[in-house]
Amino acid sequence: MALIRKVDLDKVVRKSINESAETILRKTAAEFSAAETYDIFLSHSYSDAGKILKVKTLLENMGFSTYVDWVDDRQLDRSRVTKKTAELLRVRLKSCKSLFFVTSDNSTNSKWMPWELGFFDALKGYVAILPILEDDRSTNTYEGQEYLGLYPYVTKDKPQGLDAETLWIRLTLDEYVRFDLWLKGTMPSKH
Repeated sequence: MALIRKVDLDKVVRKSINESAETILRKTAAEFSAAETYDIFLSHSYSDAGKILKVKTLLENMGFSTYVDWVDDRQLDRSRVTKKTAELLRVRLKSCKSLFFVTSDNSTNSKWMPWELGFFDALKGYVAILPILEDDRSTNTYEGQEYLGLYPYVTKDKPQGLDAETLWIRLTLDEYVRFDLWLKGTMPSKH
């Protein structure tokens, strides 16, 4: 199992997308339903928008529905913290099964990410850190800074006997569970 690397995102997107980012955004916004339930709420820095669009595509190609606020609710102004934005985000967070906190150099400057993390952790508890490695090294370990180290983290790999990659939730190198099982209440165990 390995952490997701920036180079992995570039490969997946090159294989699966022949449309411009703007076309994808328009299509996604047109398909959006406020009543829909999502597998994943991507908490991220808007400064990583290009990378986040690739992460969303990767996750959806794996079969997981993914909510990204500026894609699905294009009217939101992420640059300002307002009660109206917070209320809409609360509604969207409640309609998601899990939250992935995407770490990057920019995430430390986000106004919204710590708030989203705290709200969702208290609400449902299914929070995991999704680190994106900037370099090409392949690793399956993540040690979060400060409070991020309290949460499990996400890796990807092919389960034995299957052709497609899927997501895994890891506490340590040898404590993990498939993401879909985690969402159903199965906790990571030693392997």
